[in-house]
Amino acid sequence: MKFIGILLIVFSSVVSADGIVVDKVYQPYVLPNEIEFEWRLLSRQTEKGNVLGQRIAFGKALNEQLMAEIYLVGEETNVESFALQAYEIELRWMLTEQGEMWADWGMLFELEKRHRSEDWEFTTGLLFEKELGATSLTLNAFTVYEWGKNQKNELEAEFRLKYRYRLMAELQPAIEIYTGESFIGVGPAFMGIIRIDRNRQFKWEAGFITEIKNPVKDHSFRLALEYEF
Repeated sequence: MKFIGILLIVFSSVVSADGIVVDKVYQPYVLPNEIEFEWRLLSRQTEKGNVLGQRIAFGKALNEQLMAEIYLVGEETNVESFALQAYEIELRWMLTEQGEMWADWGMLFELEKRHRSEDWEFTTGLLFEKELGATSLTLNAFTVYEWGKNQKNELEAEFRLKYRYRLMAELQPAIEIYTGESFIGVGPAFMGIIRIDRNRQFKWEAGFITEIKNPVKDHSFRLALEYEF
């Protein structure tokens, strides 16, 4: 736990993201021949109202180290009904085999284009996971560059952390932390894996993150469902 505290102090002092940073905490792993469908939901409640975002994705392993996914991103607010907002292409690269080194490493690359707008966002960063007895520590450190006609060119950073207890495959309680320039959020999370057979499995995740940096009300609920075969 002392190691986690040191990491939080370091990353909280250097990040500079100002957008919504609550999302999936990525593990650095890729399964050979993996194909998956994924759905994510994020409900963020602030004093300005509620924002409901959803993502639908299809992914496929290109080889034993690379995984590619395509996303459709939709959003609904208090003043706008649910509609398509963006498209994303994501590439996840497993740098080390699981258990090969003292920790497992990967990288993520993501390109997003806003729907009906020449506004873009490119994300790249490191994925880290380390098993500590019956627990696992997962870290994501991202750099985000935004540009386009309707937004200024801007370089940001994001940091995500998940510390989970591997109680059983189907239920693993955790704590998640997200940081940005104007956002530090923390809260409980749960995840699990339900194995259908040797080649098929169902993953689920849920978390409730509360803003702790500012006194204003800011709560995020996230849910992710993933079917791998």
